[in-house]
Amino acid sequence: MCRVLLVSFFLLLSSGAWALKPSREWVATPDSLGLRYQTTALATPDHAQLAGWIVEPAANVPDQHTTMVMAYGDMNNMSYFIYQAQALSKAGYRVYMFDYRGFGHSSDFAIEQQRLYYPEFSTDLRTVLADARLRYPRNRTGIIGFSMGTIMGSEVAATSKCDFLIAEGYVASPQRLVAAAFQRSQKVVTLPAEAADYALVARRVNCPWLLVGGTADKNTPLADSVVVARQARWRQRRQVLCFEGGHQEGFYRLSEAEYGDKYVREVTRFLAAKRS
Repeated sequence: MCRVLLVSFFLLLSSGAWALKPSREWVATPDSLGLRYQTTALATPDHAQLAGWIVEPAANVPDQHTTMVMAYGDMNNMSYFIYQAQALSKAGYRVYMFDYRGFGHSSDFAIEQQRLYYPEFSTDLRTVLADARLRYPRNRTGIIGFSMGTIMGSEVAATSKCDFLIAEGYVASPQRLVAAAFQRSQKVVTLPAEAADYALVARRVNCPWLLVGGTADKNTPLADSVVVARQARWRQRRQVLCFEGGHQEGFYRLSEAEYGDKYVREVTRFLAAKRS
């Protein structure tokens, strides 16, 4: 049953909606995989209510003393990422998951399903990141983002105290995504006004940044991540981790003995270099 659920999650994640498609129903909770976790309820500065889970490091491995705040993409909700959380937990990481407003069990939010993203989602991520730092002040605390979540991840990393950023399926240009969606299927996708300034964000991300991309990713090409890494200025440390596969297939493709184990080892290697 777990194998079937994992394959289903993989297919859903790798498809990518490229316009908002939230789901209110959690398909599973961390305890269904035997993970130790606690629930959280946060209020953002603009009074949205956010539901979250903090998945603890596995009991039988060394604690990495690192909290990863997870920002997922444009569809479903946080419950679709519990296998990624499990892989990170098994390596000793604490994973702070949450639902954006309008997703999962977080508060209502009027969403146009033709919209690629809302700037309010960055407010949500920033709120959770601040809470993680408050709860675990001695931990390294950073962001791991996927697909649309890399938009929020880079914006928050550029404007908040953030110890690292991991971005898989990095969105370099929302405008290009919108144009490609229309060209492929005549699908009209809209952007918030704030997207006009998004191109300026990457240069302001000063924390160590690992960009993860697939060689066959047509939505967020690996070449975009390579360019961002090469544009690193003095004291900006950026690295690209590539895999043979498509959009959001990183954990699946970088698996050996267990789901995502190679992916997590590469993340650990990157973070360890930060402290060397």
